[in-house]
Parts: sequence; structure tokens; C-alpha cells
Amino acid sequence: MAESPTSGLKDASHLYEVERRARYAERPGFRITELQIGPRQQVPWHLHTRTQDTFYVLEGHIRLFLRDPKEERRLGPGETYTVGAGRPHLVTNGGETSATFFVLQGIGEYDYVPLTKAGTRPGEATER
Repeated sequence: MAESPTSGLKDASHLYEVERRARYAERPGFRITELQIGPRQQVPWHLHTRTQDTFYVLEGHIRLFLRDPKEERRLGPGETYTVGAGRPHLVTNGGETSATFFVLQGIGEYDYVPLTKAGTRPGEATER
């Protein structure tokens, strides 16, 4: 059965480009990934239905844009932020140089649900 645009993907690495991606740990219900994104790269709007993302910045700065409720977070080296399961979010580089960060994902079965540029599922109404 093919996955629809609103269903969760088990691997979303083909959906967006990064400078570097490395998986350090993976076990049922939990994984740790290191991402490095350039100044103009981003992880597009998405959500995870059963897992949370905890971001830990190693180098550079990232910006997290969130919905439900709408919020923006800026993180630098040593700073963390956790996005709860089901909360739409977008990750961008918050500086002029590459940003490197860990994403700790769990506890639960991983999925990646791509969203529109407005941070909603395709066909879902947006706030005005």
C-alpha cells in the first residue's frame, strides 16, 4: 500500500537536503541523529504522530518555527528544546554559517508527516 502525503513516512531523508546527516543510535522507539544544515537549508514543515523531537545545538544557531500554538525558538550551542508529538514544526539555520545539532527522537515508533508551507496537512484550513 502506498503512503499518502498525510501519512507518516519511516524515512524522510529524501525529502530535504542537508550538508551532513549521521545516525549515532537507533533502537526500537528511540534514535539519535546529527544534522548539519547550511545557511539556506531547512527541515520543512512536518510533525511526528507518536514521538517528540529534542534538539541540542552543537555549533551555529537554529530557528524552530512551531504551530499549535504558534511560536518561534532560537537556539545556540548548548541549548535544547523539545517539540512534543503531534506539534507541527519547521527547522531553519538561524545564522550565516553551518549549524550542527542533535535530534533525539522518541519514545515511540518514528514517523515523519510532511506538511504544507503553512504548517498544515494538505487540505487542512490555515489560520487567518
